[in-house]
Amino acid sequence: MNGWVVIAGLGPGNEAMVTPEVRDALDAATDVVGYIPYVARVAPREGLVLHASDNRVELDRSRHALEMAAAGKRVVVVSSGDPGVFAMASAVFEALEAGPADWRALEIRVLPGITAMLAAAAAAGAPLGHDFCTINLSDNLKPWALIEKRLRLAAQADFAMAFYNPRSKSRPEGFARTLDILRDACRDARPILFARAVSTPEQSLRIVPLTEATPEMADMRTMVIVGSSTTRIIDTPRGPILYTPRSV
Repeated sequence: MNGWVVIAGLGPGNEAMVTPEVRDALDAATDVVGYIPYVARVAPREGLVLHASDNRVELDRSRHALEMAAAGKRVVVVSSGDPGVFAMASAVFEALEAGPADWRALEIRVLPGITAMLAAAAAAGAPLGHDFCTINLSDNLKPWALIEKRLRLAAQADFAMAFYNPRSKSRPEGFARTLDILRDACRDARPILFARAVSTPEQSLRIVPLTEATPEMADMRTMVIVGSSTTRIIDTPRGPILYTPRSV
């Protein structure tokens, strides 16, 4: 087989944050597969076919990519951020494991990208400077009971926490429940960062105490980072710096 699959991360939004390695893969590709807004970030060119699809067909998209590679195509599967963080790398490997045996002979590579979590943390300072965890608040692929269990355990362990997909129009109640759980488990006013549209011209950063956070502060373009009990704020003339010291 001469075809291959590259699973690539396009970063959080700023084109300067797309790695040279990912750019090289896109330049060599015959086909690009991904969710509609992510494929839209790839510039059309002669010899490149763009395959955009809905966000809820990850396995179908993955099988399509593997089928094209098996037919000799050079396929890049794109995700925003990093493809291994709540993104397409796992879906491709799930399809690979369940698919025809000859797919396993394909060259498949994962190219990392800058995640929204890391871009948001850097924009605010260093809130993930000590132990932290990352939780996807969407209950599309896992039950809410599991999300709640992980939230409570993470709070009890005093991790800083980074939340993906905090609040959508179809499930606005989930983030309200998240804040209630955190207030009950943490019982303090630790800072929360709401970082929206990070690395784009629309970027906005807002830091509030847990006691003052409201569900409306987040949407699907917002990365939410909750500090640990040791997370601090430094006031400067250019704005607050949020950081978690490495010592306890």
